[in-house]
Amino acid sequence: MKKLPVHCPSCSETLKVSQLSCENCETLISGSYDLPVMMNLPREDQQFILDFVLSGGSLKKMATQLKKSYPTVRNMLDEVIEKLNLIKNEL
Repeated sequence: MKKLPVHCPSCSETLKVSQLSCENCETLISGSYDLPVMMNLPREDQQFILDFVLSGGSLKKMATQLKKSYPTVRNMLDEVIEKLNLIKNEL
């Protein structure tokens, strides 16, 4: 699966969505829209967040799923939180 680019390949600035389209009726919507904050995270971190939410926010369940210790999974969550805070402060 291709990953949606979030940074300009020329200058590395954050990209914005400028057009959306409906494949069914061919409606086009144009404008300037920010990407969701989590789109700025690496795919692995996005997957971690999805798995965390689907586990009901249980680090214990996540540790079992990932076959890692609870403290390791807690550290992984802390790292994702830190990245999100950095992204949020950049916006």
